[in-house]
Parts: sequence; structure tokens; C-alpha cells
Amino acid sequence: MNKVILMGRLTRDPEVRYSQGASQTAIARFSIAVDRRFKREGEPDADFFNCTAFGKQAEFIERYLHKGVKVVVCGRIQNDNYTNKEGQMVYSVRVMVDEIEFAESKNASNNEGGFGGYNGGGYSGGNNAPAPSGAGDGFMNIPDGIDEELPFN
Repeated sequence: MNKVILMGRLTRDPEVRYSQGASQTAIARFSIAVDRRFKREGEPDADFFNCTAFGKQAEFIERYLHKGVKVVVCGRIQNDNYTNKEGQMVYSVRVMVDEIEFAESKNASNNEGGFGGYNGGGYSGGNNAPAPSGAGDGFMNIPDGIDEELPFN
């Protein structure tokens, strides 16, 4: 079985091209930075993964995603090996995207680093009113400072 699920932020705007031929297919290439769960001194805080999506997924990516947006990617890992100009074999992998979703709301993205400008839930219906905050929205409020005690971030 070859299945991978990653959550991270786009490191740059996606590059989208269309295939040649009778039926043009969108091809989106992008990379995401995934925070490491455990960090050792002197090691990177994140890993970077190159991703490719096709068709409707690629069109969605072209329309809604840009640098800094947090996403969840489901797909498979594929070898992306090649021989460089010096004749040396370069080994790498690429995530072939089967599914992609937003991992946070537009407001959360704006509050955590200023990566706004996308619609966090897809079509908004033209309603720009802020979401109600409180118990009436179906979510419980978590007190400040409890983040360290939660088993996830």
C-alpha cells in the first residue's frame, strides 16, 4: 500500500500548466512545508515535499491556493529520479495528490501569519460577516494556555 497524508503550508505559489492535445488537462506543481513533530537542535524544523496534482484538483489549486495557505494533502509517493547534466543520478520523491483540503479557516490564516486572500471554506455565498464566536457555533472555547496540555497542535 502506498498512501501518504501530510498537513503543511505552501512554500510558494503553485505552478499550473495545461497539457497539449485534444483535451487539455491542468497540472499543478507546488511544495508544502510540514513541521516536524520532534525537533533536535541543529536539525531543520520542517520537511519540504514536492507535490503534483492533475485535472479538477489542479484547477482547484490554481484558483484557491497560494503561498502560506495551510492544506491537508492525501496521495501516494512516487519516485522522481533523474540523471543530471553531470551524469549523476539524483534521487527524489514526489507526492502525487489524490485529495487536497484547506486545513484552516481564512480568519485563522490571517491571524497566524498574514497569509490571507483565499476563501477558507470554498464558496462563501457573498456573506463576509464574521463567524459567531461562542458556544452557539458548535465548538467549545478552549482557555488560553492549555495548548501545551493537548496531545495535538
